[in-house]
Amino acid sequence: MSKTALYVDINKPYAVSWFIKGFEEILLRTIDRDCSHIVILCIGTDRSTGDCLGPLVGHKLRYIQGEYIRVYGTLNEPVHAKNLKATIKKIEERYENPFIISIDACLGKPESIGCISIGEGPIKPGAGVNKKLPEIGHMHVMGIVNISWFMEYMILQNTRLSLVMKMADIISAGIYYNLSKLVSRKLKPAATKK
Repeated sequence: MSKTALYVDINKPYAVSWFIKGFEEILLRTIDRDCSHIVILCIGTDRSTGDCLGPLVGHKLRYIQGEYIRVYGTLNEPVHAKNLKATIKKIEERYENPFIISIDACLGKPESIGCISIGEGPIKPGAGVNKKLPEIGHMHVMGIVNISWFMEYMILQNTRLSLVMKMADIISAGIYYNLSKLVSRKLKPAATKK
């Protein structure tokens, strides 16, 4: 994760406002003004409570899709370890110069559980469970859902759904607010590859 990451504790007052502010700061600092599309890549699986943050966010953001914004990774069509490479290839083939926002769950220190990290640069999906997957994203949002320890798969399976849902609500609300504002004011018309 980026050293310039901002952290939002979902249990603190005004967490949504802090997320909106932090997301906007990283987005405006990172986005290429000549990008053709904004691609929201929500990584994870609906088969594991701790790893369903990405698909839940994608599910909540599926209606933001439009001329300039695309969402990959929903509850109906999750993007996970088995199809991530194919999804990245599809994005590269379809869009001329996309700006990719990667969203995923991760494990961390006990005191960081319930924090959302917003940062510049790509994420390394699957790192918490020792999977080697391609890095992806111009900026990222990571939700720390549980403790990093041994038996990571069991820890992800035993993560509280209420925590993941609260994170998904905050992340999707903050992204929706910022991207709606950005598209209406600043983003140029899209260019899709033929």
